[in-house]
Amino acid sequence: MRVVILGGSGLIGKALEKELSENHDVECLNRSAFKSIDTLSSLIKDSDLVIQLSGSTIAKRWTKRQLKEVWESRVDTTEMLSKAISVMPRKPRVMCASGVSFYPQSNCDNPFSEGDKEGDGYLSELSIAWESAAKSISPDTIVLRFGVVLSRSGGAFMKLYWPYFFGFGGPIANGNQCFSWVHLKDLVRSVNFIINDSKASGVYNITAPEPIPQKIFGKALAVSLRRPFLVPLWEWQLKLLFGNGSQILTESISVIPKRLLQEGFVFDYPDISSAMSDLI
Repeated sequence: MRVVILGGSGLIGKALEKELSENHDVECLNRSAFKSIDTLSSLIKDSDLVIQLSGSTIAKRWTKRQLKEVWESRVDTTEMLSKAISVMPRKPRVMCASGVSFYPQSNCDNPFSEGDKEGDGYLSELSIAWESAAKSISPDTIVLRFGVVLSRSGGAFMKLYWPYFFGFGGPIANGNQCFSWVHLKDLVRSVNFIINDSKASGVYNITAPEPIPQKIFGKALAVSLRRPFLVPLWEWQLKLLFGNGSQILTESISVIPKRLLQEGFVFDYPDISSAMSDLI
C-alpha cells in the first residue's frame, strides 16, 4: 500500500514509518501538509491509507495561546483532512489518533474499554472534538486512543528517566492515580495488526492490558535503575510548574485494550516489569 503519515515527525510517526516501511511505501509529512486543502489533497492523492497523528504537545504550561495551538493542531487539521478526502474520487482508508483522556477518571480496579462513555473537562472535550472530526471523514474511520507511550527514543518516559537516574524519583501527587501506558514496540505492532484487518473500523484503545497506579510505575522505574524512590512531587509544585496543565500528570485514567485482546493481539510487554526489562 501507499501509506501517508500526517504528523510523521514525532515519536509515534517515526516508529510507525520504520515498522510499515518493511511492507509498504510510506511517506511522512509534517504540519506544512496542512497549508491548505489543495495542498493536503495533492499530498494524499492516490494513497491507500492515511494515518493522522498531527498534534502539538500538551505537556506544557497551559496558556490560552498553547491551548489554541493544541486544539488547532488536532481538531482543525482533522477537519481539513475530512474536507480534502470528501472531494477525492478515490478515498483512502483512514486512521486517526486520539487519547485515553476521552474517558472519565477512574481507579485501576475499574478500567474503561472502547464502548464506555466519555468524560468531562478540557482533555475529554479535546478528545471528543478530535474524534468527531475523524468520524466525519468516514463511518469506517479507525480511531486510536493512545495511552502514555513508553520509549527510550523520547516522549514522557525520557522526561522521567533522567530525574530518576539521578536519584530524584518519587510519587507524583499521592501516586494513586491510575496510569494507562503502552510500550512503543507494542503500539506499532498493534497498529500494524489493525491495518492488516481489512474489516477493522471504529475505536481501539492502544494501551497495555495492565493499567497501574503511578507510584507502582515509578517504583518499577527506580528499581530497574537501582535508584531510590523517595522524592515526591506534590500537586502544588506541579501547579507552579504547569498551571492547569498539571492535570495531565494527576488525572487518573484506567483503560484496557478490550478490542485488541478480543481480536487476538498478543502483547510483548503486557506488564510494567516486562516493559522495564526492555527499556532499561
